[in-house]
This record gives sequence, structure tokens and C-alpha cells, in this order.
Amino acid sequence: MEYSYPLVTDWSTEEIVQAIEFFEAIEQAYEKGITREVLMERYRRFKQIVPSKAEEKTLLREFEEASGYAGYPVIKRMKDAGDGEKLKAPFK
Repeated sequence: MEYSYPLVTDWSTEEIVQAIEFFEAIEQAYEKGITREVLMERYRRFKQIVPSKAEEKTLLREFEEASGYAGYPVIKRMKDAGDGEKLKAPFK
């Protein structure tokens, strides 16, 4: 990994850690797979930090530009998946 995560300077250290854990969960969905429950929990914490849909889209776009991993398809798949399901690329 040779890129930076999109972060907001106003965030506390705990919020930064939680945001990074969410971005790492997206990476994991593409690389190894991740259970729906783990991704859902990390997404919920991320949404507590970033409640604005517009800011979420901006951060996901910045993350995709830096990493090549698109967050929106992963989140969409998470919402459509059943309990206990493992999410793994490819995502549509």
C-alpha cells in the first residue's frame, strides 16, 4: 500500500482510526473477502463520523482515486447481502 487514506483534519485520533479501519475493510473485500457483519460494523462507525452523504461520496471518491478500490459497489453489495455472507470481489 503506497497511498494515503482520505482523512479530515478535524477528526479525533479515534475517529481517524475508525475511518482507516473502514477503508481497510473495503480493501479486504477486494483482496481476501470480508464478512458482511464486520464490514457493516465498520461502516456504521464510519457513518457516525461522516453522517453527510455528500461527504461520504467525496471521501469514497478520493479513496478510489488513491487506491483503485471503489467503495460504493462494496457498500451496495453489503446492503443486499444476507447475514453471514462473505463479500469478495468482483463487485458490480
